[in-house]
Amino acid sequence: MIVLKSDREIKAMRESGKILASCHKELAKLIIPGATTWEIEEFVTEYLKEHGATPEQKGYKGYEYATCASINEEICHGFPRKTPLKSGDIVTIDMVVNFKGALSDSAWTYKVGEVSEETERLLKVTEECLYKGIEQAVAGHRIGDIGHAIQTYAESNGFSVVRDFIGHGIGTVIHEKPEVPHYGLPNRGLRLKEGMVFTIEPMINAGTYQSVRDANGWTASTADGKYSAQYEHTIAIMKDGPLILTQQ
Repeated sequence: MIVLKSDREIKAMRESGKILASCHKELAKLIIPGATTWEIEEFVTEYLKEHGATPEQKGYKGYEYATCASINEEICHGFPRKTPLKSGDIVTIDMVVNFKGALSDSAWTYKVGEVSEETERLLKVTEECLYKGIEQAVAGHRIGDIGHAIQTYAESNGFSVVRDFIGHGIGTVIHEKPEVPHYGLPNRGLRLKEGMVFTIEPMINAGTYQSVRDANGWTASTADGKYSAQYEHTIAIMKDGPLILTQQ
């Protein structure tokens, strides 16, 4: 069942999203060669505490951390670790914030030091894919319009779209209906209605879209070892168009 959100609920999620966005803005300063994703994990935990929020991912289905920190070929759900980042790496930090019961979800991929031109292009195209998808998140459109916009743009630039992980509804729990694939056909799928709130979070790979799962049961990586990037916002379908809840 899809739960349509009231203006009051969307406003509460917007407040949660502002905290999340400000946390991303601050943690970006920590991502330099020699830093570790464990330091980012500790920073996020303390930052949310100082702002009256909690990390909703921690404890979700046994997940132990406030953040997912995925490096290079890791697509998603990477564990924070104490291995130093090096110039040329990329790292995706994904988190879900709970502020007074309202959730928000956003991921961002950061470059570490100097990266290759191809990696720069991967990041640029992936971020553009996110906004291509958001442009289609309009009442009356269909879920397939979002995925089609993302897929055609990514593939026209020589990249691939991950199939195994998709966007999702969100509200008082992390995962709600509807499911939001980042690939598909236009004019297909669920029709979008005012009050829907969900994530759009394309994971775009430099090589194959296929993934493999780590022995830890969580971390997914590209099957060919090539880099993967992700950008994610939580958005609400409003009368006058999509409202991004996870930006300042």
